Amino acid sequence: MGDYYRSEDLGKFAEIGRDAPELAEKFFGWYESVFAEGALSAREKALIALAVAHSEQCPYCIDAYTRSCLEQGSNPAQMTEAVHVAAAIKGGAALVHGVQMRNTTDKLSM
Repeated sequence: MGDYYRSEDLGKFAEIGRDAPELAEKFFGWYESVFAEGALSAREKALIALAVAHSEQCPYCIDAYTRSCLEQGSNPAQMTEAVHVAAAIKGGAALVHGVQMRNTTDKLSM
């Protein structure tokens, strides 16, 4: 049995629009606009995307944005730091929900 994730499948992403071309066209147009130079550089956007890819745990995105970061001039130290930022935010987001647990505990303990 092969792996569920196959890196070569990333190259087939455009095929997602085969049965809904109008929706795919809108998505890919929007996606292209999002990654165009703007208030943030393409390099900054690639680093953000790499961090989010790790937070979302998407192997396809990790592959794509690792490549994109390198192409945009980022180095492994910058990319690793971006991944750590994502991990810290994800960890903090999990921990801050402990406030909800404490609120419920306080309410039920009364």
